[in-house]
Amino acid sequence: MCPKPTCFLFAALSLTLLVACNAEQDRMGPATATAAAATSNAATKAPPPADPGWTAAVAADIAALDEAMPGELGVYLRRYGDQAGELDAGGDRAWYLSSTIKVPVAIAVLEKVDAGDLALAQEVELKATDFVDGAGDMLQQQAGKRFAIATLLEKSLRDSDSTATDMLIRVVGQAELNRRIKAWVGEGFGEITTILQVRYDAYGALHPDVARLTNAELLAIRSAGAGEERLQALAKAISVPRGALPAKDLSEVFEDYYGTGKNSARLDAFGRLLGRLASGELLSPVSTSLLLDHMRAITTGSRRLSAGLPPGTDFAQKTGTQIARACNVGILEPNRGTEGATLVVACAEGFEQLPQAERAFEGLGRAIGDAGLAR
Repeated sequence: MCPKPTCFLFAALSLTLLVACNAEQDRMGPATATAAAATSNAATKAPPPADPGWTAAVAADIAALDEAMPGELGVYLRRYGDQAGELDAGGDRAWYLSSTIKVPVAIAVLEKVDAGDLALAQEVELKATDFVDGAGDMLQQQAGKRFAIATLLEKSLRDSDSTATDMLIRVVGQAELNRRIKAWVGEGFGEITTILQVRYDAYGALHPDVARLTNAELLAIRSAGAGEERLQALAKAISVPRGALPAKDLSEVFEDYYGTGKNSARLDAFGRLLGRLASGELLSPVSTSLLLDHMRAITTGSRRLSAGLPPGTDFAQKTGTQIARACNVGILEPNRGTEGATLVVACAEGFEQLPQAERAFEGLGRAIGDAGLAR
């Protein structure tokens, strides 16, 4: 097997050659040429379209960032308009999305708003069963209080509030959410669940009695700590000895969960979702603008891609973080749509500490800026 950076760079450079053969043929479709199209060009001796120029340099930068970071870095980039092209350094595999699932959740809600099935002013009751650990202030609210859908969208996207997100999924329906995602992008996404279900699925693989825990008990377990303390609290909550939980540590619990493929997607599939959002194909102009404005105003992305992008770059984004997993996805210059927006989907896994992944994301932002894909 070739060394990690060599394999990574070879794959990315191979993709660069494919991009060059098709970027000008179909700006709105996939930038990678098919073998048939390449053969047709050769047969007719038609001059190939110009290479967009940035793919080889950015691929080399990504390879260096990947090599420097413990674990793995996956990146998907798509440029519209001038310098049109695509670079897929995510491989034909799924990456865990964590809180970036809140983007398709918001799209599903706003799609129903556009259809007249929901209204932004419509209120949703906060139930005791909605509470789940995470960022934001919904955990400090009282059950029974009512919140407008517009407020829940803002909290979910800007503050990454998981309780607000689960309330929105309850409104849309989990099965319907997954049907809509497949309708938007086809294949490439695993099953998307509530944030609370992530906890039940991850801990539930250790012991069947986890299914009987309330979400309040799961919150207490979460507050016990981030390592062995949490597993001890889980064992105590279901009245079994710690040895009855077949996991040496918390990282193993979540690695096993990531292997289920839930709340995961190929990076190019998430890129297709962002592309359809940027082009205005999924939502009305009003709903598209609302969603992008929330993504511009997130409170969790200052140490990732944004830290390396040129100052003042217009970036509508979402971040996600879980044990040994992190993502940063978004649209650069989203108002330019298919005339010049850049899609970016970046995920990291297997790192030892979050700052290691954040430095890789920052370096990616710098590489994007150096390549002229952001301004």
